[in-house]
Parts: sequence; structure tokens; C-alpha cells
Amino acid sequence: MQFQQLQYFVAVAETHHFTRAAESLHVAQPSLSQQIKALERELGAELFSRARANITLTDAGEALLPLARRILADADTARLEVQELAQLRRGRVRLGATPSLCTGLLPDILRAFRDEYPGVQLMVEEGGSHDLVRELARGALDLALVVLPLPSPSPALTTVELLREDLVVVSAPDAPAPGRAGRSVRIADLQDEPLVMFRHGYDLRELTVAACRAAGFEPDFAVEGGEMDAVLGFVRAGLGVAVVPRMVAMRAGLGLRVTPLTRPGLHRTVALAHRSDVAPPRAARELQRMLTGHLS
Repeated sequence: MQFQQLQYFVAVAETHHFTRAAESLHVAQPSLSQQIKALERELGAELFSRARANITLTDAGEALLPLARRILADADTARLEVQELAQLRRGRVRLGATPSLCTGLLPDILRAFRDEYPGVQLMVEEGGSHDLVRELARGALDLALVVLPLPSPSPALTTVELLREDLVVVSAPDAPAPGRAGRSVRIADLQDEPLVMFRHGYDLRELTVAACRAAGFEPDFAVEGGEMDAVLGFVRAGLGVAVVPRMVAMRAGLGLRVTPLTRPGLHRTVALAHRSDVAPPRAARELQRMLTGHLS
């Protein structure tokens, strides 16, 4: 099995077309077809069903595709690692983070990293912890900031806890304060409040709904399905209240009332994750050092 054959295989799998795959790789189509056939002989199984104008993966091809993508991603990471200069004048970091962490935690740290290593390319992907774990596993990310516990714990990942953050209730300043005393609010008090709720897949959504159910009620959604910025905007407009991380509430600035939750309150644990079987590139390790140092 040759590295080039895996490149050709992935290109055909993604384009569903031998000619277009060859064009994307700038190789002759007959050469690409020959290499795919050689790979199939090596593996002892056909990888594609070659109906006219309809190229689809066989079961063997479906099994090979995620492995081939991971091998190619690891090879790309290795190439970048070798090419990086000792002074980290260039390189790349692919960082995944939940949207709330992108809003509250990352801006200051990424600015500090950029100031110190201006030649390193920063690529940030937002997503829920479940999606980020999947992207790490297939080699599409070097590091990911996730919320523990993971929805599907993986022995192939290493996680390091960074901080435990309080959650707070945000509301519009001109609306009645949530709760009874106004200084803090109980989870049970949210039964009488319309909630602005995040879309499915947000860790904050699952945590808030679980807390409401543990308090004996189903939450009332005034509006749901938003990303972090949309949720904060809806709250400012007076549509309802939302449960968000304290760091996000503090960074959101004017236009929001911030009310803490009555003890024991709600918290979330933020961790930095990476694959256990592949060391992150040097630039990613440096960002990892800055993250742990900033939050320790």
C-alpha cells in the first residue's frame, strides 16, 4: 500500500468521479485508475462500485476511507512538524473549541500567542464537544477545548482539566430580575422564566435542561436554536433569560444583567484534549503550554 494510492482513493471517494479526482490531483486519469486497481489488488477487495456515471464506495471502501483520511492527516502533520523552524517562525495550529469558549476564553490567549508567534497560522473550528472529539479522532484537529464529561469518552484521547467555571443567569436590565431576591436565582426559579435556549449539540443546552429536570420541571423555551451571539442578543431584546458561563457574561459587556445561581449552583469543567497516539505539532504544544499557564 502506497501513500500516493491512498491520496488517489480519498480523492475519488470525495468526488465520486475518476476524471474529476485526477484533475484535482493534476495527474492523468489512466494513471490514477491504475493506482486504484493496484491498491484493490493489494487489499484483495474492490473499493468502488463502478456503475456508469455513478461511482460509490463498497463496504471495503467505506471501511478504508476514515483510516485513509487519518493516515493522510497524520502525514500532513508530520510534514509540518519537520518543516517548522526551531524558533517557531512558522507552522500551523488547528484548534477546536465550543462556541462559548471561543467567545469567553480564547480571544485574549490567541492574541498573546499571535503576538509571540506571528508566523504561526491559527485555524479555529467551533463545534460541540461531541463533534470536536470526532474531528480530533480523524486527525482534522491538533487540540480541542471541550467540556467534561465527554458525551462519548474515548481511550484514544488525552484530556487535561483547565478550569471549573460557574454558570450564571443573564437577563435584560429593563426586565424584572429573575428569582425572588434579585441577588441570586435558584434553578427552581427558572420554572417561571422563559428561557432563550441554545441549539441542539450545545453542552450548555444539555446541562441546563438536565438541571431543570432534576429540579422537577420542564423548561419553557421562549426561543431556541441559537448560537452564543444570537442567544445573548435575544436576551438583550427581552425575549427571556439564559444560562451562560460567567466568562461569557463578563465579556458580553453592557446590555445584560448578570445574576449568580444560588449555591451549589451550576458549573462546567473545561479541558484541553488531543489524540493519545500522535503528539501535537510543536506550535500546538506551545499553544497548549500558554493555555495551561494562563488558566493555572
